[in-house]
Amino acid sequence: MKVTIHKTVIEEALLKYVVIAARQDGRWIMARHRERTTWEFAGGHIEPNEPADAAAVRELYEETGAEEYSLIPVCVYSVAIQGVPESFGKLYLADVQRFGQIPQYEMAEIKSFTEIPEEVTYPHIVPALVAEVKRFLLEMEPGRTGAE
Repeated sequence: MKVTIHKTVIEEALLKYVVIAARQDGRWIMARHRERTTWEFAGGHIEPNEPADAAAVRELYEETGAEEYSLIPVCVYSVAIQGVPESFGKLYLADVQRFGQIPQYEMAEIKSFTEIPEEVTYPHIVPALVAEVKRFLLEMEPGRTGAE
């Protein structure tokens, strides 16, 4: 399995998934699916004719109950598995100010972490996405010019 971060624009029609790396007060917010013991970022499939940004808003609410937040696109990524066509997703960063109740769909709970836990649902994908979010956060720091 190979995860690639794309620095060039990818056509929206190619996107299949959204992943939202949610944070609150500098801590990672992850959800646990009812049928699993592992942790994951909010995210999921983009519905037919649904823009990726709208899918990110929908998935963030459905899987965490986030009600007040800012949402910023970080990058497009792809996952390649031998014998399977490459699939593309869009990664977002959410800074959540307030959570409501988690809707009664598929997630059992959310939890905040100072570091990403070892028990993640997608262990071959999450590290690459977290590294990209951390790089993005560093670039957003006040006073950074990006030339460092």
